[in-house]
Amino acid sequence: MSDRQTAVAARQPLPPRTTARRRKRGGTRKGGGIRKGGGMWRRGWFIAVLAVLSAMVLMFHRSVPNSVGNLGSLLDTFLPWVGVTVPVLGVAALVRRSATAGVALLLPTLIWGLMFGHLLLPGRAAGGAYDLRVLSHNVDAANPDPDRTAKDLLAADADVVALEELTPADLKIYKADFAKTYPYQVSRDTVALWSKFPVEETKSVDVGFTWTRALRADVKTPKGTIAVYVAHLASVRVGASGFTSDQRNQTIKALGRQIAAEKDKQVIVMGDFNGTVNDRSLAPLTSGLRSAQGAAGTGFGFTWPSAFPMARIDHILVRGLTPTKAWVMSSTGSDHRPVIAEIRV
Repeated sequence: MSDRQTAVAARQPLPPRTTARRRKRGGTRKGGGIRKGGGMWRRGWFIAVLAVLSAMVLMFHRSVPNSVGNLGSLLDTFLPWVGVTVPVLGVAALVRRSATAGVALLLPTLIWGLMFGHLLLPGRAAGGAYDLRVLSHNVDAANPDPDRTAKDLLAADADVVALEELTPADLKIYKADFAKTYPYQVSRDTVALWSKFPVEETKSVDVGFTWTRALRADVKTPKGTIAVYVAHLASVRVGASGFTSDQRNQTIKALGRQIAAEKDKQVIVMGDFNGTVNDRSLAPLTSGLRSAQGAAGTGFGFTWPSAFPMARIDHILVRGLTPTKAWVMSSTGSDHRPVIAEIRV
């Protein structure tokens, strides 16, 4: 090839494969230089925005109104699950190799940690001296094997047992299975209480139903008498119209008024409240009471649905008493899981 042919060939455009290789190595020529790609600080802005939005949801969840489909209460109920956005967006940030998204994810991580991280600290459920072990369980009216459930509950060796959603037929089974261990028993329609200690001054508690779904009893422990409430509040529904909880909220207010008027200083309130302590609608009931799980339990203590618990709607609340340990039992065949607390009087 002549010198002239060599010069002409040098001025010819690169073939597509060569151009593709050059792009792969870092960009294309423009103005005699190489234009670099987006870079790890330029990529992932959409992921970063989603991370900031999830942080805002955590910080300002109380500002979400209930005026449309009770969205505020729905968010409150499943609030810990907002944290799932962190690992999901974290994976997306790694795939995009985005430093911007990675830094943005620190915000929801920090906020979630401040709100819920203490629940995961080791040693919270180490326990200590206690005077009373109490158990509450929604046994499920459709429970296919109440006898198995009764035996599981007996194995927990609680001093006081509260059951909700009892049918007349199942009540007979629990009475028979519990008879030897719990000499004292009181029931009101679908709720009941069993105790190793004497039970006095029992009464039904009106929470707005045509049948009784709450009761009160004085349990005479060796350390003194404690007012014990057992309640099963109205259910909620999640559908096309949103989070329907009006009836549940009315039962909360009714029971809350009873607890507020309670003269005894030492009080235990147990049952299925169909709402979490984060739900603002439970405030009329939870005000002035302390959650045993929140005070002495490890983890979130989710109880429903039993197969894969996503929310804690079964509670043990106390006033004038000190929880030393709290936990959730394994499934017993009900659609809820039982909750237990050890309490120092």
